[in-house]
Amino acid sequence: MTTSPPLSPAPSSAPPPHGPIRALLLENIHPSAHHLFRAHSVELDVRSGALKEDELAGALQGVHLLGIRSKTRVTARVLDAAADLLSIGCFCIGTNQIDLAAANRRGVPVFNAPFSNTRSVAELIVAELIALARQLGDRSREVHQGVWRKISDGCHEIRGKTLGIVGYGHIGQQLGVLAEALGMRVVYHDIVAKLPMGNNRALPTLGAVLEHADFVSLHVPETPATPS
Repeated sequence: MTTSPPLSPAPSSAPPPHGPIRALLLENIHPSAHHLFRAHSVELDVRSGALKEDELAGALQGVHLLGIRSKTRVTARVLDAAADLLSIGCFCIGTNQIDLAAANRRGVPVFNAPFSNTRSVAELIVAELIALARQLGDRSREVHQGVWRKISDGCHEIRGKTLGIVGYGHIGQQLGVLAEALGMRVVYHDIVAKLPMGNNRALPTLGAVLEHADFVSLHVPETPATPS
């Protein structure tokens, strides 16, 4: 996944805490994080889901640290209401769910975990490639409907096929390595020049990738330049 250059945050507008540090953790963040915070005497408010804008603004009163995943939207309005907020931690890869410009203006640094699920996602994509090539979804649905069709028409090995990767970041690179190990040819395109892994081959345009690929996997962030 291609990421934007990091912003240099302004000095924090929130005063340093005089009492205990308080953290709000949303979206089922793993309990190991709870243990680490509590080991450093951080007071925790743990909630299982994401909060809507008004709820989040209210919940952040007196909170110094916010931990989220991908569903929580941290808007400029939320940040303006969070007078004590010192930092936001994204327990995921992306940060597009946060108004980064507003966070920068308030001097609130935003952290993410760019390698947290890189391999897991790459392996899942390989599984889905094989499922598509062998029509496993169709056969599974038919079996659940009581139909047994032992056919191979239109089913193929992925060996010798070409995988096109759009967005050659951490996940795209891992996927390219795995696909090549399974005998696939790998081509990719990224708006930033990236050193190829193994025999992966960079192509100059998205159109060139689509022209060559039997399968295409997209790994780009949600930005104004990547509308659906």
